[in-house]
Amino acid sequence: MASNQESSTLKKVLKPIHLWAIAVGLVISGDYFGWNYGWSTAGTVGFLIATIVITILYVTFIFSFTELTTMIPKAGGPFSYAEKALGPFWGLAAGYATLIEFLLAPPAIAFALGSYVHFLYPNIPVLTSAIGSYVIFTIINFLGVKESATFTLFITILAVGELLLFMGIVVPHFEAENFLRDAFPLDWGGIFAAIPFAIWFYLAIEGVAMVAEEVDNPRKNVPKGYIYGIVTLVLLAMGVMVFTGGATDWRKLSNIDYPLPETIGLVLGKQNPLTKIFTSIGLFGLIASFHSIMFGYSREIFAMAREGYLPRFLSRLHPRFRTPHWALLAGGAVGLVSLLTGTTGQVITLSAIGAVAMYIISMISLFALRKKEPNADRPFVTPYYPWFPGIALGLSIFSFFAIAWFNPIQTGIFLLVLALSLAGYKFFGKKPIE
Repeated sequence: MASNQESSTLKKVLKPIHLWAIAVGLVISGDYFGWNYGWSTAGTVGFLIATIVITILYVTFIFSFTELTTMIPKAGGPFSYAEKALGPFWGLAAGYATLIEFLLAPPAIAFALGSYVHFLYPNIPVLTSAIGSYVIFTIINFLGVKESATFTLFITILAVGELLLFMGIVVPHFEAENFLRDAFPLDWGGIFAAIPFAIWFYLAIEGVAMVAEEVDNPRKNVPKGYIYGIVTLVLLAMGVMVFTGGATDWRKLSNIDYPLPETIGLVLGKQNPLTKIFTSIGLFGLIASFHSIMFGYSREIFAMAREGYLPRFLSRLHPRFRTPHWALLAGGAVGLVSLLTGTTGQVITLSAIGAVAMYIISMISLFALRKKEPNADRPFVTPYYPWFPGIALGLSIFSFFAIAWFNPIQTGIFLLVLALSLAGYKFFGKKPIE
């Protein structure tokens, strides 16, 4: 029988290329759908402004967050950093905010997967494909971290290649007049309302932190994975958004879950073989993010359960594959319930609220650890400290209040769930909370 330590120890097998694939794979579906809802509130230029602001947030955040990840390379990620810096209460708050982010992003992606399949095969209902996605990729994640990461690498390379192909197809049809038609909202409020959809371009890249325990030489390899990943994502986000907006009438794309194949259909004709081919391989980007985020939330659930913040059985590893199988099943169950409620836009907003709440706590944790442990070993040091984490913190707070102002119901749901979770743990948890 394996010892308790062995039963909760993850394998260290991931290399920089795997981390790049996980970083990009976690996020890349955001280039395929979801962001276009920002056009409906802000117009193309207004949404471009929102996206530039959020890009600055993520660049400064990732360079700051990498210090925390290499300093505390644990599967709990933000939960582990906040617990060490601020104590159990804030660790738990960061953990639950992260869970909301990571558990609610996959249902939105699953809806988009179903929409892409339905676009190709109208006889297959969207919900059927979405539920099937959960079943298939839960099984793939069962099989082992190296196998899962190798699959992520393969599917992410295909997804990046497809986005480059997409841009190559639509660039010849780009017209500035298209991009600038009704390009700006009537007031600045539309830009603020578009912030959740700009966040969708980058949401979940911080999930690399949740596989830190499984990285070979995390001191050197984690920074490489993060930096290569954020550079790739910035270039793809800007290219896809600008070229799509200028290729056709963007107003026809602002409220659908399959903007890229629809763009090619409008440009080349829906009966063009390239349209069908693109839609078929367009599934790769959605699969990459769906699979990678599932990978991430299973590690977060595992880590919180291992520390006693969730039921202990969720930290058990499969005796053969050494994967957190109970955590995978629990996360999948939450996702399946979420599929039956809400719309894509609402789910994206809730996920974004969880993300920015976690970013705020993480940046405060970075400042607190610099003060509490100034001489601690930091394999990666945040550049331009304190400016980078300060900018990331300020923009995260701004984003949280902007989202809350325009989405009071979703924000109320987030705060209620968070409060109930903290109160429940206060009375029934296994560890003292301050």
